Amino acid sequence: MTVRIDDMDRKILSQLQEDASQSLDEIARKVGSSKTPVWNRIRKMKEAGLIGRQTVLLDPEALGLEACFFVLIRTSEHEADWQNRFLNALRARPEVLEAHRLAGDIDYILKVRVPNARAYDAFYQALISEVKIHNVTALLSMEEIKSTTLLPL
Repeated sequence: MTVRIDDMDRKILSQLQEDASQSLDEIARKVGSSKTPVWNRIRKMKEAGLIGRQTVLLDPEALGLEACFFVLIRTSEHEADWQNRFLNALRARPEVLEAHRLAGDIDYILKVRVPNARAYDAFYQALISEVKIHNVTALLSMEEIKSTTLLPL
């Protein structure tokens, strides 16, 4: 279901995406409105599900998570039981930042953050001990060129 938003909502959402810690006064000033209408719009967008939880972005390298792997997974298993075990294994692993089910030759792609290759191997060994996987290819990201949480509004 698509929620209708206008230009003012887009301006508010852009400000929140850029820095959700801004005060209502700051946001209102930047979007050319006053505090109460901005608050009402934010509340309505939260109720409509446009705005989810608010978090803080951390620097993974500063925290020692220097290795980013993209893990391509092919499976020969497509039963509901296997899929549930696989999804539960992924959800239980904090190293998995993203997981997507794909169309095409690859069934799943994971974005995994770990300190180093040895930590990736421990992650890999634990994963394959929990669930049968036909083929795994791990690609080490040499350089992050672009990473954003900002959606194009």
